[in-house]
Amino acid sequence: MPDLNLTIEPVMATLFGGVFALLLVASSIGFVLSKRVTSEGGIATVANLNQRIKAWWLMIAIFAVAFVFGKGVTVVLFALTSFFVLREFLSITPTRAEDHTATIAAFYLFIPLQYWLIYSDWQSLFSILIPVWAFLLLPLLAVLKGETTDFLARSAKIQWGMMLGVYCISHAPALLLLDIPGYSDNFLLLFFLITVVQLSDVLQYVFGKLFGKHKVAPRVSPAKTWEGLIGGGFSAAAIGAALFWITPFAPWEAALLALTIVLAGFAGGLVLSAVKRSLGAKDWGTMIEGHGGALDRMDSVSFSAPVFFHLVNYFFVL
Repeated sequence: MPDLNLTIEPVMATLFGGVFALLLVASSIGFVLSKRVTSEGGIATVANLNQRIKAWWLMIAIFAVAFVFGKGVTVVLFALTSFFVLREFLSITPTRAEDHTATIAAFYLFIPLQYWLIYSDWQSLFSILIPVWAFLLLPLLAVLKGETTDFLARSAKIQWGMMLGVYCISHAPALLLLDIPGYSDNFLLLFFLITVVQLSDVLQYVFGKLFGKHKVAPRVSPAKTWEGLIGGGFSAAAIGAALFWITPFAPWEAALLALTIVLAGFAGGLVLSAVKRSLGAKDWGTMIEGHGGALDRMDSVSFSAPVFFHLVNYFFVL
């Protein structure tokens, strides 16, 4: 690959070293708690926390591999993520046999094409491929089969899956496309986004368990509390502000963008929880131990990635 990079720059070495050290500390704390906590509720909470830490190890390892091997591998990894997310979404929002042509086009035409456009730096077509061309073509492929029963609902399921699982998530690696004056290491923007999203998730969980009393939407997601959102959200925003030095942002800009990522990610988790509830499902899948499927881990990214991308594109790209 032309962008193969088997060396790690000092900045990235420092960042990954810090994350690995943090995960080692978290894993040690989780191990100690698992041996000391004896109450039923406490055991369940510690088990969930340890599962989140394990998922973090996996994600950071994948992220490190993506950085070492460059843009091509990063794009492929996100394309595979979109494939699994779309598969999970359509598996619990079942379609009819008459929709198979549209679903095949979604998986084997639009996913590869969307990510090829990112790899090829074709930003203008990347921005409209799915919301315009896929939006129009997929229901056309379905209607040619002649089945009109629940046609609107069936088409909407595929279109929702494409928007959430492919279009929105693809904005994360699309950060590599942005031409920001005086700034060249766009991979650090991707690191900033994913770090804030994932730390926000963990910190909201911790603050919610420690202080949570007032639920945000009890019928949609009983585990989400205002205390968790405020405490975890502002903590993640503070960490984002502290990471300003790896971005083209001033500290206050990094803080505001991190807070926006937190709020968008929270909204994504809440909306996708509502979709799951409406379908009678607890998780989107079983790919990640203790966390369900890929979409259970990417629901925050699906909302925060496009918001972050377009804010940076609007305010920092000339």
